[in-house]
Amino acid sequence: MALITWSAQMSVGIAKIDEEHQRLITLLNALHARMMAGRGDEVVGDVLDQLVSYAKTHFATEEALFRSHGYPQAAAHKKEHDDLTAKAVELQIAVSGGKAFLTLPTMTFLKDWLTNHIMKMDMAYRPFFAAKGIK
Repeated sequence: MALITWSAQMSVGIAKIDEEHQRLITLLNALHARMMAGRGDEVVGDVLDQLVSYAKTHFATEEALFRSHGYPQAAAHKKEHDDLTAKAVELQIAVSGGKAFLTLPTMTFLKDWLTNHIMKMDMAYRPFFAAKGIK
């Protein structure tokens, strides 16, 4: 069973961003599945590494879009990205060093953060970019 499921309600109306959000959901679901199956730390750690790396790539995509079009809420949005990146890297280091393990509360936090971020922060830029014809 998937931890999170993509739906049309999650679309921000920008194809590249929607594709990246779907990829983040796929990686989060893969991480959850491996954790629930009791897979080894190396396998879980590998997927966590992919998730953190791809999240950084996605955040850079959004932030470049913000800069190129003068999105007025860019600073607040970037702060959310920076905060999650810091937490994710901290978790990544702890898991790879054997000092922490992925837990259901951690997975729930990641799921809730991603869902809330898309549905609130990202949806806030939808009208701005739609008005500029960005699809």
